[in-house]
Parts: sequence; structure tokens; C-alpha cells
Amino acid sequence: MTATLTDRYVTATVTRLPEARRADIERELRASIADAVDRRVDAGEDATAAEYAVLRDLGDPARLAAGYADSPQHLIGPAYFLDYTRLLKTLAAIVLPAVAGAVALAQVLGGAKVGTIIGTSISSVITTAMHLFFWVTIGFVAIERGGVRNPLTGQDWTPDALPDGTAPSRRARFGELIATTALSVVFVVALLISPYASPVRDAAGDPVGPLDPWLWDTGAVYAFAALVLIGLVTRYLRFYLRWQLSRALVILLVDLAGAAALIAAGATSHLLNPAFAEALGWAPVAVEWTHRGMMIAGVIVAITSLVEAYTDYRRRGVTAA
Repeated sequence: MTATLTDRYVTATVTRLPEARRADIERELRASIADAVDRRVDAGEDATAAEYAVLRDLGDPARLAAGYADSPQHLIGPAYFLDYTRLLKTLAAIVLPAVAGAVALAQVLGGAKVGTIIGTSISSVITTAMHLFFWVTIGFVAIERGGVRNPLTGQDWTPDALPDGTAPSRRARFGELIATTALSVVFVVALLISPYASPVRDAAGDPVGPLDPWLWDTGAVYAFAALVLIGLVTRYLRFYLRWQLSRALVILLVDLAGAAALIAAGATSHLLNPAFAEALGWAPVAVEWTHRGMMIAGVIVAITSLVEAYTDYRRRGVTAA
């Protein structure tokens, strides 16, 4: 059954509230909306137009939910507060354990003592947590103070902004965003500790990393890790900010830069460490196809980015124009 405008409004409101209070507030809100619509209909107004007008007068569901929550939200306003806290909790659950594990593993492989491992890991987690809190808070403050409107909010809010159920829900898209965050963090951590966590050892017993030392000597590996993290930031921009052509072009360029890095690493044979391949007994053809595979992956990323950018333009850009 197709959800009514009231259904969509109530859902957009109560999903921002604590689970324990949702049922009572939903009943109260539905009754209030129904009474207001009935009064307008009794006055001679069309039922559909009356429902639309009532919801428009109630305003942004996020702000209404904040009023029901009755909680102080000064630094980050009600339009973003729940997204802000949810993002902080989720990132902390993903990033902090990854940092602790990576630092501890690097310390173990370096032969550090137990006390040093624990102390360094705790210090790294505390430092990372402070950076997470600071930069996420600064980001949300900048977004809100800069007049950027939440996709479900805005000073000129109307019921037309309600989700219609034809596109992936905000909750589903947030789940995809968190999955991308987890994969990106794991990838960057694995990339940076690869020289120390390799199962292959040389004659002196030192680890032989799977990546070409050239990447480390030139700093290219850090540039690639930065591209991955910047690409992750663009995912959050897509989620929280309205579509704009200039922003979409920047996001596309970042994605294409990452693809170009993959293609360049494969084309110049600066991906796989020759000593690592030799220790594993890989034939030259296997090494060659590994580099070709990296080039193919880069092409796929580029094509996917272009298709995604065009789809966003058709779905969101044309509407925004």
C-alpha cells in the first residue's frame, strides 16, 4: 500500500526519536494532524490540499522531532544533531578499534614490550578520538553555519521534501556509507602496516613487504592512502549536502584521481615487490597479470565514477536546476 503524505511525515519525525517514545508520539502526532485536516475540510478546503497545508505548517520533521526530544542542541542544531551524534558513535566504533589493532600489531612486529604496546595503543586511540570529535564537530558546524540545508530540512521546507520510498531510504544509504567507511579504514591500515605484517621474511629475518619499496621511497603510498580517505570524505559530502554542480565535479575529479593512481601503479610495474614475488615463487607472467589487474581495476573505478556522477546529475542535478 502506498504511504500517504501523513505517513511519510510521521515516519520522518519519529525515526529521529528514542525507540521507547516513538509509539506514543506517533499516536499523538497522527491525531493532531487528523484533527487539523478535519478542521480545514469542514471549512470547505479540499482534503489533499488540507493535508499538505497542515504538514507544511508543522514544518521540518527534524525540528519537530527535536522539540519532542526536548534536549539542548546548541552547538549543532536540531536539523543535524542526530546525524552528528550517530556519525560520531559509528566512526568511533570503526576507527578506534582499527587504530588500536594496527598500532599494537606494529609494536608487536617491532619487538616492543607489553607495557609499551599497551601504552602506545591507548595513547594512539585517545589522540585519534580527539581528532574524530574535533573534525566531525567542526565539519557539522561549518555545514550548518554556512547555510547548507540538510536533505530533509531547510527554512523553506515543504512536504515535497519528504522521502517517497522510490529511492533508497536515508537509513539504508547511511548503512552503505558506514560499510564504505569500515572498508576504507581497514584498507588504509592494512596498506600502511604491510611492510611490517608480511608473512615473508628475508635471509636476515626481516619482513618483505608485498608492495614495491619504490612506493614508500617516493611517498606515493601515502598519497594513495590520502586519496582513499579524501574519497571517503566525498561520500559523506554526497550524503549530507545538497547536489551542486561545482561540488559534484570536485568529487568526480577525486574519484578519477584515485583511478588514475591505480592505472599508473599497474602501468609502471610499481605495485608488487619483486622480492616478495620471488620469495613466493611467482612466475613473471603472474606478476605481469597482477599489474594488469590493477590497471583493469583502475579503469573500472573510473567508469563507475563517471556513471555515478551522470546518474546523480540526472536524478538530483536536473531537479536542483
